[in-house]
Amino acid sequence: MTILKASSETTVLVTGGNRGIGAAIAERFASAGMNVVIHYLQAHEAANEVARKCLKYGVRVLTVTADLKSKDQILKMQEKLNLHQMVPDILVNNAGITHFGLLSDVTEDEWDHVMNTNLKGIFLCTQAFLPHMITQKYGRIVNVSSVWGMTGASCEVLYSTTKGGMNAFTKALAKELAPSGITVNAVAPGAVDTSMLHHLNEQEKQSLINDIPVGRLAQPEEIASLVYFVALPESSYITGQIISPNGGWMT
Repeated sequence: MTILKASSETTVLVTGGNRGIGAAIAERFASAGMNVVIHYLQAHEAANEVARKCLKYGVRVLTVTADLKSKDQILKMQEKLNLHQMVPDILVNNAGITHFGLLSDVTEDEWDHVMNTNLKGIFLCTQAFLPHMITQKYGRIVNVSSVWGMTGASCEVLYSTTKGGMNAFTKALAKELAPSGITVNAVAPGAVDTSMLHHLNEQEKQSLINDIPVGRLAQPEEIASLVYFVALPESSYITGQIISPNGGWMT
């Protein structure tokens, strides 16, 4: 049986929590009374701004920086969380980068950089924080993927590959951890109104919106609500799922 944990005792780590979807996720959990750890790489002030918003809900908030491609830096982040007694019960693997361009133009360095950030990062981060969840026989892991990991996208082969790998990681790990009371799910959004779409001009963005049945882009808060839902104690029977909020764009 799943142990139901009181919200005030629950800590959530959101990687890439300093902007966009990650920031919305951090604030959503804080609004429910959960303690929040906001991870970032370089945008220190942006992380602090998210932290200030979360603090308004009367919860404990910690910001931490780490390059998720580095095991040493993740272990240092883990040490800081242990020191502050904010070891996560819920891990949201949200940090990631995109890449747009023809596969024939992708360099080996670009391939390695995106792969290591989007895939190696979730492997190292998940591995670091699993022991606590396994020991207490309770935990939630939510991976923020993309609709392109399900369908693929022209000129985004590299990015699509990393998100497809994340989806496979999610399904396999869910089976491995189910006996330990830990669920693993992925939320794979469609087009969201964040900086990841800034490479599109207004005409391209409108063309994209025209293809979406609901007629608009998603807001980060809508994705955050779904992440929050699958991380609830009551969602213990949902695991190994790739859930795609995309406005009917891809079915």
